[in-house]
Amino acid sequence: MGEAPLQKLEDSLLQEQSVTLWVKREDLLHPHISGNKWRKLKYNLQEAKQQGYDTLLTFGGAYSNHIAATAAAGREYGFNTIGIIRGEEHLPLNPTLSFATSCGMQLHYISREKYRLKNEPDFLEELQRQFGKVYLLPEGGTNLLAVKGCTEIVQDIPLEYDYICCAAGTGGTLAGIVASLEGEKQVLGFPALKGGEFLQQEVEELVIAYGGQSYSNWQLITDYHFGGYAKIKPELIAFMEQFKQQHYIPLEPVYTGKMFYGLFDLIRKGYFKRGSTIVAVHTGGLQGNVGFKERLGVQV
Repeated sequence: MGEAPLQKLEDSLLQEQSVTLWVKREDLLHPHISGNKWRKLKYNLQEAKQQGYDTLLTFGGAYSNHIAATAAAGREYGFNTIGIIRGEEHLPLNPTLSFATSCGMQLHYISREKYRLKNEPDFLEELQRQFGKVYLLPEGGTNLLAVKGCTEIVQDIPLEYDYICCAAGTGGTLAGIVASLEGEKQVLGFPALKGGEFLQQEVEELVIAYGGQSYSNWQLITDYHFGGYAKIKPELIAFMEQFKQQHYIPLEPVYTGKMFYGLFDLIRKGYFKRGSTIVAVHTGGLQGNVGFKERLGVQV
């Protein structure tokens, strides 16, 4: 597994506001199992191996970073993989699902109604009957072993800082960071979904389940979802292009693009005290950019 170095950003806005910003390049950990997906899978793969499983089964939408990462991890670590995909099959396969099948993942499509049952015990039992002995990974890979993996993001930061920020989908990465810091620093999570307030309870429950304690040094910044998961707005794309040109860091529009856009907006508005040092976690997910380009004709 590669390194996730820290990269300091140079920007006139940061100088104006007397703020120092470092990017934790989790996207560089692995070409196909990048960022928080590797962190979430690491201990789940060990557990599956230890318990004698040879097949991983998980869930996701047609452009899911988690589906792509699980398929790649299966190929690399010797597991069969099954992806339960929300919605109908569309041929030819999009780049995400095409990559997943190239790694040997079997795809099974289910209706959106049925997909909503993905955490229900009866439905999970039905899948076990259908597919035999499989190691179940939840949607987005978030469980307590994933939280454990994400606590290691913070252990890899050898500098003093005041704030740490990350994008949030299912809340596992954010929960890992909060649990690891044990009340130190300020943690900001940027939900990718509209109505991301629901993550408050999810993250709280994960943190308590993981470490037996709750903390108040974190909050959700819910104003930068740009309409929801796969919504694209011109100002977001323009920001991402400019960011890449200036800092040589590619972003994607579902998670990291929104988080960095929001972070720079907060800096502009004077949200952070002068003299603050911020670490922003780049959680990877760049595989989805090919699909966005294909589906929406948007170059990202």
